[in-house]
Amino acid sequence: MNIATAQTGASASKPRQSNPFGNLSPVRRLVAPAATRPFAIVETVVFMLVVLGLCWALDRTDPLLLKSGFPWLWLAPLVIGLRYGTLLGLLASAMTVGAWYLPGVSHGQAWPLMFFTGGLLQTVVAGHFGDTWGNRAARASTINDYLNDRLVAITNSHYLMRLSHERLEKDLLSRPTTLRDSITELRRLSVLGESESAGEGAEGTNEPNATKVTPLRDLPGAHGLLEFVAQVCQIEVAGLFPVRNGRVGTEAAARVGDDFALAPDDELVTHAISTMSVAHLKSDDIPTAQSQYLVCAPLVSADGQLLAMLVIKRMPFLSLNFDNLQLLLVLLGYYADGVEHSGLVQGILATVPGCPYDFALDLGRLTRLQRDAGIASSMVALAFPRDEAGDSLFEHVIRRRRALDLMWPVQTASQSVLVNLMPATDTTGIDGYLARIESSLSAQFNLDLESARVGVHTLHLGTMEPGPALQRLLKRSGLDV
Repeated sequence: MNIATAQTGASASKPRQSNPFGNLSPVRRLVAPAATRPFAIVETVVFMLVVLGLCWALDRTDPLLLKSGFPWLWLAPLVIGLRYGTLLGLLASAMTVGAWYLPGVSHGQAWPLMFFTGGLLQTVVAGHFGDTWGNRAARASTINDYLNDRLVAITNSHYLMRLSHERLEKDLLSRPTTLRDSITELRRLSVLGESESAGEGAEGTNEPNATKVTPLRDLPGAHGLLEFVAQVCQIEVAGLFPVRNGRVGTEAAARVGDDFALAPDDELVTHAISTMSVAHLKSDDIPTAQSQYLVCAPLVSADGQLLAMLVIKRMPFLSLNFDNLQLLLVLLGYYADGVEHSGLVQGILATVPGCPYDFALDLGRLTRLQRDAGIASSMVALAFPRDEAGDSLFEHVIRRRRALDLMWPVQTASQSVLVNLMPATDTTGIDGYLARIESSLSAQFNLDLESARVGVHTLHLGTMEPGPALQRLLKRSGLDV
Protein backbone atom coordinates (compact mmCIF):
# COMPACT_ATOMS: atom_id res chain seq x y z
CA MET A 1 0.00 0.00 0.00
CA ASN A 2 1.44 3.34 -1.03
CA ILE A 3 -0.21 6.27 0.70
CA ALA A 4 1.75 8.67 -1.51
CA THR A 5 -0.60 7.78 -4.33
CA ALA A 6 -3.33 9.47 -2.32
CA GLN A 7 -2.10 12.73 -3.76
CA THR A 8 -3.88 11.89 -6.98
CA GLY A 9 -7.14 12.65 -5.15
CA ALA A 10 -8.61 15.92 -4.02
CA SER A 11 -5.51 17.24 -2.23
CA ALA A 12 -2.96 16.77 -4.98
CA SER A 13 0.48 17.96 -3.99
CA LYS A 14 0.93 19.90 -7.19
CA PRO A 15 -1.67 22.34 -8.48
CA ARG A 16 -3.51 21.55 -11.66
CA GLN A 17 -2.11 23.48 -14.58
CA SER A 18 -4.14 24.12 -17.71
CA ASN A 19 -3.42 26.20 -20.79
CA PRO A 20 -6.29 27.57 -22.89
CA PHE A 21 -3.99 27.60 -25.93
CA GLY A 22 -2.84 24.01 -25.63
CA ASN A 23 0.36 22.49 -24.27
CA LEU A 24 3.04 24.28 -26.25
CA SER A 25 6.49 22.74 -26.63
CA PRO A 26 9.59 24.71 -25.52
CA VAL A 27 10.41 25.45 -29.18
CA ARG A 28 6.94 26.90 -29.84
CA ARG A 29 7.11 28.96 -26.65
CA LEU A 30 10.45 30.35 -27.85
CA VAL A 31 9.01 31.25 -31.26
CA ALA A 32 5.73 32.63 -29.88
CA PRO A 33 6.18 33.78 -26.28
CA ALA A 34 3.04 34.45 -24.23
CA ALA A 35 4.41 37.78 -22.99
CA THR A 36 7.08 40.24 -24.10
CA ARG A 37 10.29 39.72 -22.17
CA PRO A 38 12.55 42.62 -21.06
CA PHE A 39 15.29 41.15 -23.23
CA ALA A 40 13.11 41.55 -26.34
CA ILE A 41 14.87 44.78 -27.48
CA VAL A 42 18.23 43.03 -27.55
CA GLU A 43 16.70 40.06 -29.37
CA THR A 44 15.17 42.39 -31.95
CA VAL A 45 18.45 44.22 -32.61
CA VAL A 46 20.49 41.01 -32.85
CA PHE A 47 17.91 39.34 -35.10
CA MET A 48 17.82 42.29 -37.51
CA LEU A 49 21.62 42.52 -37.60
CA VAL A 50 21.83 38.81 -38.46
CA VAL A 51 19.20 39.16 -41.21
CA LEU A 52 20.86 42.24 -42.71
CA GLY A 53 24.22 40.49 -42.56
CA LEU A 54 22.86 37.45 -44.36
CA CYS A 55 21.33 39.65 -47.06
CA TRP A 56 24.66 41.45 -47.48
CA ALA A 57 26.48 38.12 -47.80
CA LEU A 58 23.89 36.81 -50.26
CA ASP A 59 24.15 39.70 -52.73
CA ARG A 60 26.52 42.59 -52.03
CA THR A 61 25.33 44.46 -55.10
CA ASP A 62 21.74 44.42 -53.79
CA PRO A 63 21.92 44.00 -49.98
CA LEU A 64 18.27 44.96 -49.47
CA LEU A 65 17.08 42.46 -52.13
CA LEU A 66 15.28 45.19 -54.06
CA LYS A 67 15.63 43.32 -57.37
CA SER A 68 14.57 39.89 -56.10
CA GLY A 69 10.94 40.33 -57.22
CA PHE A 70 9.59 40.08 -53.64
CA PRO A 71 10.37 42.23 -50.55
CA TRP A 72 12.01 39.36 -48.67
CA LEU A 73 13.78 41.69 -46.25
CA TRP A 74 10.47 42.89 -44.77
CA LEU A 75 9.70 39.38 -43.51
CA ALA A 76 12.10 40.08 -40.62
CA PRO A 77 10.20 43.14 -39.28
CA LEU A 78 6.97 41.22 -39.94
CA VAL A 79 8.14 38.41 -37.64
CA ILE A 80 9.22 40.90 -34.96
CA GLY A 81 5.86 42.69 -35.13
CA LEU A 82 3.92 39.44 -34.74
CA ARG A 83 6.22 38.26 -31.97
CA TYR A 84 6.65 41.39 -29.86
CA GLY A 85 4.08 43.93 -31.07
CA THR A 86 4.00 47.28 -32.82
CA LEU A 87 6.79 49.16 -31.00
CA LEU A 88 9.51 46.59 -31.55
CA GLY A 89 8.22 46.04 -35.07
CA LEU A 90 8.81 49.76 -35.73
CA LEU A 91 12.31 49.39 -34.24
CA ALA A 92 13.04 46.60 -36.72
CA SER A 93 11.63 48.75 -39.54
CA ALA A 94 13.83 51.67 -38.48
CA MET A 95 16.90 49.42 -38.68
CA THR A 96 15.83 48.35 -42.17
CA VAL A 97 15.46 51.96 -43.27
CA GLY A 98 18.79 52.84 -41.62
CA ALA A 99 20.51 50.09 -43.60
CA TRP A 100 19.77 52.06 -46.80
CA TYR A 101 22.09 54.84 -45.66
CA LEU A 102 25.03 52.56 -44.95
CA PRO A 103 27.95 52.90 -47.35
CA GLY A 104 27.78 50.52 -50.30
CA VAL A 105 24.07 49.77 -50.00
CA SER A 106 22.17 52.25 -52.17
CA HIS A 107 24.80 52.35 -55.00
CA GLY A 108 23.42 55.74 -56.08
CA GLN A 109 19.88 54.43 -56.65
CA ALA A 110 16.77 56.57 -56.09
CA TRP A 111 14.98 56.25 -52.77
CA PRO A 112 12.58 53.23 -53.07
CA LEU A 113 9.55 54.96 -51.59
CA MET A 114 6.98 52.22 -52.26
CA PHE A 115 9.34 49.51 -51.00
CA PHE A 116 9.76 51.12 -47.59
CA THR A 117 6.21 52.47 -47.33
CA GLY A 118 4.61 49.09 -48.03
CA GLY A 119 6.94 47.29 -45.64
CA LEU A 120 6.30 49.82 -42.87
CA LEU A 121 2.52 49.52 -43.23
CA GLN A 122 2.77 45.73 -43.24
CA THR A 123 4.80 45.83 -40.00
CA VAL A 124 2.31 48.16 -38.28
CA VAL A 125 -0.61 45.88 -39.19
CA ALA A 126 1.25 42.78 -37.99
CA GLY A 127 2.31 44.55 -34.79
CA HIS A 128 -1.27 45.60 -34.06
CA PHE A 129 -2.36 42.00 -34.55
CA GLY A 130 0.39 40.80 -32.18
CA ASP A 131 -0.56 43.37 -29.52
CA THR A 132 -4.25 42.50 -29.71
CA TRP A 133 -3.79 38.76 -29.37
CA GLY A 134 -1.08 39.15 -26.76
CA ASN A 135 -3.50 41.08 -24.56
CA ARG A 136 -6.22 38.51 -25.16
CA ALA A 137 -3.83 35.70 -24.26
CA ALA A 138 -2.83 37.46 -21.03
CA ARG A 139 -6.49 38.01 -20.04
CA ALA A 140 -7.38 34.40 -20.88
CA SER A 141 -4.43 33.14 -18.84
CA THR A 142 -5.44 35.27 -15.85
CA ILE A 143 -9.05 34.12 -15.79
CA ASN A 144 -7.88 30.54 -16.40
CA ASP A 145 -5.81 30.75 -13.20
CA TYR A 146 -8.92 31.84 -11.31
CA LEU A 147 -10.99 28.99 -12.76
CA ASN A 148 -8.19 26.54 -11.93
CA ASP A 149 -8.27 27.74 -8.33
CA ARG A 150 -12.04 27.24 -8.25
CA LEU A 151 -11.60 23.74 -9.69
CA VAL A 152 -9.14 22.73 -6.96
CA ALA A 153 -11.51 24.01 -4.25
CA ILE A 154 -14.49 22.21 -5.81
CA THR A 155 -12.49 18.98 -6.07
CA ASN A 156 -11.55 19.13 -2.40
CA SER A 157 -15.15 19.85 -1.42
CA HIS A 158 -16.41 16.97 -3.55
CA TYR A 159 -14.01 14.54 -1.96
CA LEU A 160 -14.91 15.72 1.54
CA MET A 161 -18.60 15.32 0.74
CA ARG A 162 -18.05 11.73 -0.39
CA LEU A 163 -16.09 10.93 2.74
CA SER A 164 -18.70 12.58 4.91
CA HIS A 165 -21.35 10.11 3.77
CA GLU A 166 -19.05 7.16 4.46
CA ARG A 167 -18.00 8.43 7.88
CA LEU A 168 -21.59 9.28 8.77
CA GLU A 169 -22.58 5.62 8.41
CA LYS A 170 -19.62 4.38 10.47
CA ASP A 171 -19.12 6.99 13.18
CA LEU A 172 -22.46 8.69 13.72
CA LEU A 173 -23.01 7.05 17.10
CA SER A 174 -19.41 7.12 18.32
CA ARG A 175 -18.07 10.47 17.11
CA PRO A 176 -19.66 13.81 18.07
CA THR A 177 -18.50 15.72 14.99
CA THR A 178 -19.06 15.17 11.28
CA LEU A 179 -16.93 16.14 8.31
CA ARG A 180 -19.26 19.07 7.67
CA ASP A 181 -18.20 20.33 11.09
CA SER A 182 -14.61 19.66 10.03
CA ILE A 183 -14.92 21.98 7.04
CA THR A 184 -16.44 24.74 9.16
CA GLU A 185 -13.79 24.34 11.86
CA LEU A 186 -10.88 24.40 9.38
CA ARG A 187 -12.20 27.53 7.73
CA ARG A 188 -12.55 29.21 11.12
CA LEU A 189 -9.03 28.22 12.18
CA SER A 190 -7.45 29.48 8.95
CA VAL A 191 -8.75 33.04 9.41
CA LEU A 192 -8.15 33.38 13.15
CA GLY A 193 -5.77 36.03 14.39
CA GLU A 194 -2.70 35.02 16.39
CA SER A 195 -4.00 36.07 19.80
CA GLU A 196 -7.51 34.75 19.19
CA SER A 197 -6.14 31.45 17.92
CA ALA A 198 -3.95 30.96 20.96
CA GLY A 199 -6.74 31.84 23.38
CA GLU A 200 -9.39 29.65 21.82
CA GLY A 201 -6.96 26.79 21.40
CA ALA A 202 -6.13 26.84 25.10
CA GLU A 203 -9.76 26.93 26.12
CA GLY A 204 -11.05 24.41 23.60
CA THR A 205 -8.57 21.59 24.22
CA ASN A 206 -9.97 18.40 25.74
CA GLU A 207 -6.84 16.32 25.27
CA PRO A 208 -4.93 15.74 28.51
CA ASN A 209 -1.64 15.24 26.67
CA ALA A 210 -2.00 18.27 24.39
CA THR A 211 0.87 20.77 24.65
CA LYS A 212 0.30 24.39 23.66
CA VAL A 213 2.91 26.22 21.60
CA THR A 214 2.62 29.86 20.58
CA PRO A 215 1.33 29.77 16.96
CA LEU A 216 3.29 31.61 14.29
CA ARG A 217 1.75 34.48 12.39
CA ASP A 218 1.82 32.68 9.05
CA LEU A 219 -0.01 29.66 10.52
CA PRO A 220 -3.08 31.11 12.29
CA GLY A 221 -4.97 28.63 14.44
CA ALA A 222 -2.14 26.07 14.19
CA HIS A 223 -2.70 24.73 17.71
CA GLY A 224 -6.43 24.30 17.19
CA LEU A 225 -5.79 22.69 13.79
CA LEU A 226 -3.43 20.08 15.20
CA GLU A 227 -5.78 19.20 18.07
CA PHE A 228 -8.67 18.89 15.65
CA VAL A 229 -6.73 16.73 13.17
CA ALA A 230 -5.38 14.59 16.01
CA GLN A 231 -8.92 13.89 17.19
CA VAL A 232 -10.32 13.10 13.75
CA CYS A 233 -7.35 10.99 12.54
CA GLN A 234 -6.44 9.46 15.93
CA ILE A 235 -2.94 10.92 16.24
CA GLU A 236 -1.18 10.55 19.60
CA VAL A 237 2.17 12.37 19.24
CA ALA A 238 2.82 14.88 16.46
CA GLY A 239 4.20 18.33 15.74
CA LEU A 240 3.41 21.00 13.14
CA PHE A 241 6.59 22.66 11.87
CA PRO A 242 6.61 25.69 9.52
CA VAL A 243 8.53 25.49 6.24
CA ARG A 244 10.40 28.49 4.86
CA ASN A 245 12.38 28.46 1.61
CA GLY A 246 12.19 24.68 1.43
CA ARG A 247 13.64 24.17 4.93
CA VAL A 248 11.67 22.83 7.89
CA GLY A 249 11.95 24.97 11.01
CA THR A 250 13.01 23.27 14.23
CA GLU A 251 10.52 25.23 16.36
CA ALA A 252 7.05 23.73 16.32
CA ALA A 253 4.09 25.99 15.63
CA ALA A 254 1.98 23.50 17.57
CA ARG A 255 2.27 19.98 18.91
CA VAL A 256 0.13 17.31 20.53
CA GLY A 257 1.34 14.67 22.97
CA ASP A 258 4.92 14.41 24.21
CA ASP A 259 7.44 16.99 23.11
CA PHE A 260 10.16 15.84 20.70
CA ALA A 261 13.00 17.45 18.74
CA LEU A 262 12.71 17.50 14.96
CA ALA A 263 15.50 16.06 12.84
CA PRO A 264 15.36 18.16 9.60
CA ASP A 265 17.60 15.68 7.75
CA ASP A 266 15.42 12.68 8.53
CA GLU A 267 14.73 10.59 5.43
CA LEU A 268 10.95 10.86 5.68
CA VAL A 269 11.09 14.64 6.16
CA THR A 270 13.36 15.23 3.16
CA HIS A 271 11.33 12.85 0.99
CA ALA A 272 8.06 14.59 1.86
CA ILE A 273 9.57 17.99 0.99
CA SER A 274 11.11 16.83 -2.30
CA THR A 275 7.95 15.06 -3.51
CA MET A 276 5.41 17.45 -1.90
CA SER A 277 3.45 14.34 -0.85
CA VAL A 278 2.90 12.23 2.22
CA ALA A 279 5.74 9.91 3.25
CA HIS A 280 5.62 7.00 5.70
CA LEU A 281 7.73 3.98 6.54
CA LYS A 282 5.85 1.62 4.20
CA SER A 283 5.97 3.84 1.10
CA ASP A 284 6.88 1.87 -2.02
CA ASP A 285 9.22 4.59 -3.34
CA ILE A 286 11.36 4.52 -0.17
CA PRO A 287 11.53 0.79 0.66
CA THR A 288 14.64 1.06 2.88
CA ALA A 289 13.53 4.10 4.88
CA GLN A 290 15.03 4.33 8.36
CA SER A 291 13.25 7.02 10.35
CA GLN A 292 12.22 7.83 13.89
CA TYR A 293 8.84 9.08 12.60
CA LEU A 294 5.80 7.27 11.26
CA VAL A 295 4.34 9.82 8.84
CA CYS A 296 5.39 13.19 7.39
CA ALA A 297 2.51 15.06 5.72
CA PRO A 298 3.00 18.45 3.98
CA LEU A 299 0.57 21.36 4.15
CA VAL A 300 0.35 22.35 0.47
CA SER A 301 -1.97 25.10 -0.76
CA ALA A 302 -3.87 25.03 -4.05
CA ASP A 303 -1.12 26.95 -5.87
CA GLY A 304 1.56 24.47 -4.78
CA GLN A 305 3.09 26.48 -1.92
CA LEU A 306 4.51 24.37 0.94
CA LEU A 307 3.51 26.05 4.20
CA ALA A 308 4.34 23.55 6.92
CA MET A 309 5.10 19.90 7.70
CA LEU A 310 3.08 17.69 10.03
CA VAL A 311 5.41 15.12 11.61
CA ILE A 312 3.65 12.21 13.32
CA LYS A 313 5.71 10.20 15.77
CA ARG A 314 3.05 7.95 17.26
CA MET A 315 -0.44 6.86 16.25
CA PRO A 316 -2.46 3.63 16.57
CA PHE A 317 -1.39 0.88 14.18
CA LEU A 318 -4.89 0.47 12.75
CA SER A 319 -5.05 4.20 11.98
CA LEU A 320 -2.07 3.97 9.63
CA ASN A 321 -4.16 3.13 6.57
CA PHE A 322 -4.92 4.63 3.18
CA ASP A 323 -8.29 6.17 4.05
CA ASN A 324 -7.10 7.81 7.25
CA LEU A 325 -3.99 9.34 5.67
CA GLN A 326 -6.00 10.44 2.64
CA LEU A 327 -8.41 12.22 4.98
CA LEU A 328 -5.45 13.76 6.82
CA LEU A 329 -4.04 15.17 3.57
CA VAL A 330 -7.37 16.64 2.52
CA LEU A 331 -7.88 18.35 5.90
CA LEU A 332 -4.36 19.78 5.83
CA GLY A 333 -4.82 20.97 2.24
CA TYR A 334 -8.13 22.59 3.14
CA TYR A 335 -6.49 24.47 6.00
CA ALA A 336 -3.53 25.47 3.78
CA ASP A 337 -5.90 26.94 1.19
CA GLY A 338 -7.60 28.92 3.94
CA VAL A 339 -4.26 30.28 5.18
CA GLU A 340 -3.25 31.25 1.64
CA HIS A 341 -6.42 33.27 1.16
CA SER A 342 -6.88 34.47 4.75
CA GLY A 343 -5.77 37.98 3.79
CA LEU A 344 -8.62 38.18 1.27
CA VAL A 345 -11.23 36.79 3.64
CA GLN A 346 -10.40 38.47 6.95
CA GLY A 347 -11.18 42.01 5.82
CA ILE A 348 -14.52 40.99 4.32
CA LEU A 349 -15.61 38.96 7.34
CA ALA A 350 -14.57 41.81 9.66
CA THR A 351 -16.86 44.19 7.75
CA VAL A 352 -19.70 41.73 7.05
CA PRO A 353 -19.50 39.04 9.77
CA GLY A 354 -22.41 37.01 8.42
CA CYS A 355 -20.88 36.55 4.96
CA PRO A 356 -20.26 32.86 4.06
CA TYR A 357 -16.60 31.86 3.74
CA ASP A 358 -16.83 30.70 0.09
CA PHE A 359 -18.60 33.89 -0.92
CA ALA A 360 -16.03 36.11 0.85
CA LEU A 361 -13.13 34.16 -0.66
CA ASP A 362 -14.33 34.48 -4.25
CA LEU A 363 -15.31 38.10 -3.72
CA GLY A 364 -11.74 38.88 -2.67
CA ARG A 365 -10.30 36.86 -5.58
CA LEU A 366 -12.49 38.55 -8.18
CA THR A 367 -11.74 42.03 -6.82
CA ARG A 368 -8.03 41.33 -7.13
CA LEU A 369 -8.60 39.86 -10.60
CA GLN A 370 -10.33 43.05 -11.74
CA ARG A 371 -7.52 45.25 -10.43
CA ASP A 372 -4.68 43.11 -11.79
CA ALA A 373 -6.08 42.10 -15.19
CA GLY A 374 -9.07 44.37 -15.77
CA ILE A 375 -11.50 41.43 -15.92
CA ALA A 376 -14.83 42.86 -14.78
CA SER A 377 -16.98 40.99 -12.27
CA SER A 378 -20.22 42.11 -10.65
CA MET A 379 -22.67 41.53 -7.82
CA VAL A 380 -26.44 41.61 -8.18
CA ALA A 381 -28.74 41.75 -5.17
CA LEU A 382 -32.41 40.84 -5.71
CA ALA A 383 -34.73 41.88 -2.85
CA PHE A 384 -38.03 39.94 -2.56
CA PRO A 385 -40.95 40.71 -0.23
CA ARG A 386 -41.25 38.24 2.65
CA ASP A 387 -44.61 36.63 2.00
CA GLU A 388 -45.84 33.40 0.46
CA ALA A 389 -45.63 34.67 -3.12
CA GLY A 390 -42.27 36.37 -2.53
CA ASP A 391 -40.77 33.21 -0.99
CA SER A 392 -41.90 31.20 -4.00
CA LEU A 393 -40.25 33.68 -6.39
CA PHE A 394 -37.14 33.71 -4.20
CA GLU A 395 -36.72 29.93 -4.36
CA HIS A 396 -37.43 29.91 -8.10
CA VAL A 397 -34.64 32.43 -8.80
CA ILE A 398 -32.19 30.45 -6.65
CA ARG A 399 -32.83 27.40 -8.84
CA ARG A 400 -32.02 29.49 -11.95
CA ARG A 401 -28.42 30.22 -10.92
CA ARG A 402 -25.61 30.09 -13.48
CA ALA A 403 -22.87 27.48 -13.14
CA LEU A 404 -20.06 29.86 -12.11
CA ASP A 405 -22.13 32.18 -9.93
CA LEU A 406 -21.98 32.16 -6.12
CA MET A 407 -25.20 32.93 -4.29
CA TRP A 408 -25.72 34.16 -0.75
CA PRO A 409 -29.40 34.07 0.30
CA VAL A 410 -30.23 36.34 3.25
CA GLN A 411 -33.68 36.30 4.82
CA THR A 412 -35.10 38.66 7.44
CA ALA A 413 -38.56 39.13 8.87
CA SER A 414 -39.51 41.67 6.20
CA GLN A 415 -37.70 40.57 3.04
CA SER A 416 -35.51 37.98 1.33
CA VAL A 417 -32.35 39.14 -0.44
CA LEU A 418 -30.39 37.03 -2.90
CA VAL A 419 -26.83 38.31 -3.39
CA ASN A 420 -25.36 36.85 -6.59
CA LEU A 421 -21.60 37.09 -7.25
CA MET A 422 -21.02 36.84 -11.01
CA PRO A 423 -17.42 36.20 -12.17
CA ALA A 424 -16.22 37.74 -15.45
CA THR A 425 -19.53 39.57 -15.94
CA ASP A 426 -19.81 43.21 -17.00
CA THR A 427 -22.85 45.43 -17.53
CA THR A 428 -23.92 43.53 -20.64
CA GLY A 429 -23.75 40.24 -18.76
CA ILE A 430 -25.88 41.65 -15.92
CA ASP A 431 -28.49 42.81 -18.41
CA GLY A 432 -28.58 39.35 -19.94
CA TYR A 433 -28.90 37.70 -16.53
CA LEU A 434 -31.78 39.97 -15.48
CA ALA A 435 -33.48 39.43 -18.82
CA ARG A 436 -33.23 35.66 -18.36
CA ILE A 437 -34.64 35.89 -14.82
CA GLU A 438 -37.48 38.11 -15.98
CA SER A 439 -38.27 35.76 -18.85
CA SER A 440 -38.35 32.82 -16.45
CA LEU A 441 -40.68 34.66 -14.04
CA SER A 442 -42.93 35.60 -16.93
CA ALA A 443 -43.15 32.02 -18.17
CA GLN A 444 -43.68 30.52 -14.71
CA PHE A 445 -45.73 33.17 -12.86
CA ASN A 446 -46.78 35.63 -15.59
CA LEU A 447 -44.87 38.38 -13.75
CA ASP A 448 -41.93 40.62 -14.42
CA LEU A 449 -39.49 42.00 -11.85
CA GLU A 450 -41.43 45.22 -11.38
CA SER A 451 -44.86 43.66 -10.97
CA ALA A 452 -43.38 41.05 -8.60
CA ARG A 453 -42.04 43.91 -6.43
CA VAL A 454 -38.46 42.62 -6.75
CA GLY A 455 -35.80 45.24 -6.10
CA VAL A 456 -32.65 45.02 -8.25
CA HIS A 457 -29.34 46.41 -7.01
CA THR A 458 -26.03 45.99 -8.87
CA LEU A 459 -22.40 46.69 -8.04
CA HIS A 460 -19.25 46.33 -10.15
CA LEU A 461 -16.14 45.09 -8.34
CA GLY A 462 -12.85 46.93 -8.17
CA THR A 463 -13.93 50.49 -7.42
CA MET A 464 -13.55 50.01 -3.64
CA GLU A 465 -12.44 47.41 -1.12
CA PRO A 466 -14.52 44.19 -1.29
CA GLY A 467 -15.75 44.32 2.34
CA PRO A 468 -17.13 47.89 2.24
CA ALA A 469 -18.47 47.26 -1.29
CA LEU A 470 -20.49 44.25 -0.10
CA GLN A 471 -21.68 46.16 2.95
CA ARG A 472 -22.82 49.04 0.75
CA LEU A 473 -24.75 46.69 -1.56
CA LEU A 474 -26.50 45.03 1.39
CA LYS A 475 -27.53 48.39 2.85
CA ARG A 476 -28.93 49.47 -0.51
CA SER A 477 -30.92 46.24 -0.50
CA GLY A 478 -32.45 47.08 2.87
CA LEU A 479 -30.30 44.86 5.11
CA ASP A 480 -28.78 46.32 8.25
CA VAL A 481 -25.26 44.83 8.48
